[in-house]
Amino acid sequence: MSLKNRVIEDMKNAMRARETARLGAIRLLLAAIKQREVDERIELDDAAIVAVIDKMLKQRKDSIEQYQKAARQDLVDVEQFEVTVLTAYLPQALSPAEIEAIVAAAVAESGAKSMQEMGKVMTLARPKLAGRADMGEVSKLVKAKLTG
Repeated sequence: MSLKNRVIEDMKNAMRARETARLGAIRLLLAAIKQREVDERIELDDAAIVAVIDKMLKQRKDSIEQYQKAARQDLVDVEQFEVTVLTAYLPQALSPAEIEAIVAAAVAESGAKSMQEMGKVMTLARPKLAGRADMGEVSKLVKAKLTG
């Protein structure tokens, strides 16, 4: 079953179970997917949907940070619930050792020796890590490999 079909089925199940908070989070995801499909005039595959989910998760985490600064725990709770719903659609996360191995392989494959070549390494690593690792942490790891 494709990821999009899984999301649609989960939306139907949430409607039947009258889980309004979960239904709202799933509808936000479907709206983001459909918006991107309309904008680009394509049918999104699973990898593109994972990218949409990653973007939404980043937005939620930024919102949580802002709400915590403003002492709005009610809004923090809503955003954290949406994060848990969205995270369920991501592939299994990689362990730090697996991430390290993929980054090391990308550095070796690209032949990068300096920070100016970081883009080459990230281009090779991103498809293997998308949705399975925090790309900010991957970026830090690549920087450490190229400078150290």
